[in-house]
Amino acid sequence: MTKTRQGRCLCRAVRFETSGDPKWVSFCHCESCRRALSAPVAAFASFSEDQVRFTGAAPQTFRSSPDVERAFCGQCGSPIWYRHDDLHGDYHLLLAAFEDDHDWQIEKHDFYGEHLPWLVVGDTLPKED
Repeated sequence: MTKTRQGRCLCRAVRFETSGDPKWVSFCHCESCRRALSAPVAAFASFSEDQVRFTGAAPQTFRSSPDVERAFCGQCGSPIWYRHDDLHGDYHLLLAAFEDDHDWQIEKHDFYGEHLPWLVVGDTLPKED
């Protein structure tokens, strides 16, 4: 049986559903993600385009760098996903946007060299730069 997960923005205007398992799940410490979210770290699950279905309002998008596009709700501003041009159009969905789903298996920390020095990371996950 294929697992499905639902997600949404804060105001519920933008909604999405994923099917199957993600390609990867990780924390991101890069400055770009931190600034886009106003948070010390981001957590994403990556799904291929054919695993994601959007419903409701279309998210707004912007280019945060030449090869990265980010999406957010045009009504409430909630961030939803990012896409990197080099990663074949996959959607990297923010874990916090998913509904009541607490079974994520985080695999690693990405861009750990950019982590904030006051953020204490006490897990034993791999830390990649």
